Amino acid sequence: MPGTLSPVVFTGPMATGKTAVGRSFAARRGLTFVDTDRRITQRHGPIPSIFEAEGEDGFRRLEADVVREVLAGGGPGVVVSLGGGAVLNAGTRALLKAARVVFLDADLATVLPRLNAGASRPMLAGDAGERWATLYEQRRPLYLEVAECVVDTRGRTVRQVVDEVERMLGLNDSNERRTTGHGT
Repeated sequence: MPGTLSPVVFTGPMATGKTAVGRSFAARRGLTFVDTDRRITQRHGPIPSIFEAEGEDGFRRLEADVVREVLAGGGPGVVVSLGGGAVLNAGTRALLKAARVVFLDADLATVLPRLNAGASRPMLAGDAGERWATLYEQRRPLYLEVAECVVDTRGRTVRQVVDEVERMLGLNDSNERRTTGHGT
């Protein structure tokens, strides 16, 4: 991104479009894109298998290591999509202070079709909608803590979200948090 040496990082709950938006944003800007969940699966196998073998704590350790590596070695032209729970790690949250973090927000009605159509998600065992809503409420304060700006993805295409992210980051000359969308 012109004028910035900081990585651009997309965070937020599962199924809010972090990977699609991050990939599109990076392609539009000619930057490198890294999806931390994909990097983990390339190195350690499927996430459900990691959860089964090492539990959530083991997965979170691997995740924190990958995030640290990507943010430290990705260079100025890196765009990163974090897993929904990456912000649970205090070390990760500290690293994000040196990045331009975008919280992609949505509601359950928006993400539920994606959750039902998507891959197995160990954190959503049982009633996926109810579990997602619980995780959202628990993690939302952490997303807000690390975010430079918040973009509500409800009713928007990937292109519209990328347009809004560019606008918000381009206008952000200070560290003020900016919010757009449906009352977020």
